[in-house]
Parts: sequence; C-alpha cells; structure tokens
Amino acid sequence: MPHCIIHYARPLASRVPPEQLVQTVYASALASGLFQGQDIKTRALAFEDYQTGEQQQDFIHVEVRLLSGRTLEQRTALSRHVMDALLALGQQDISLTVQISEMERNSYSKHVS
Repeated sequence: MPHCIIHYARPLASRVPPEQLVQTVYASALASGLFQGQDIKTRALAFEDYQTGEQQQDFIHVEVRLLSGRTLEQRTALSRHVMDALLALGQQDISLTVQISEMERNSYSKHVS
C-alpha cells in the first residue's frame, strides 16, 4: 500500500514522459516516510478526451489510495509531498491536483502469486 494512480493529459507526455511521472510520484510517496518502497504501487493513465473548466488545459491528477488508519496529519503531509514533487517538474499552464483516498481495511482484498 499505497496505490498511486496518475491521470494526465496525453499531450503532456511530449514534455514530461510518463515514466518520469511514475518515478516522481513513487519517489515522493517513498520520501514521505510512511511506506516501504516495495509496498508502493504506481501507475499512469493518459487521457485524450478531457476538458478542464472552459478549456482543454493539460493536467496531472494523482489519486493516492491508502488503507484506512492513517491520521489526518499523515494524509495531509503525503498530499503535500506529492504536490511538491509535481510542482518541481516545472510545468506551466497546467492543473495539478492530489487526492488522498482511504480504502476500508476490512473490505480490501489482495492476492499475489
């Protein structure tokens, strides 16, 4: 845990490769001190069809899904770590958002083979 899911505007890939987005978000989650590296799952999904407000502005939206039990302070600090890493990419004319979502621990299932 966590699952870090990056949604981004496909045109952005010409300026920031998806691999860089994945590595940036992974590194920021690791730097938060809340997780071990082997527990962080990060993936990126590109969107071709989107609208941001009244225009088609590039965007990066990161959803971090955590098992329930983290404090508000921990979740807020994690959000700030991820946002700071996104800001460090130095992109202009872009919408950056980070959402921390809690998953109910009792109903979460996992199988790895």
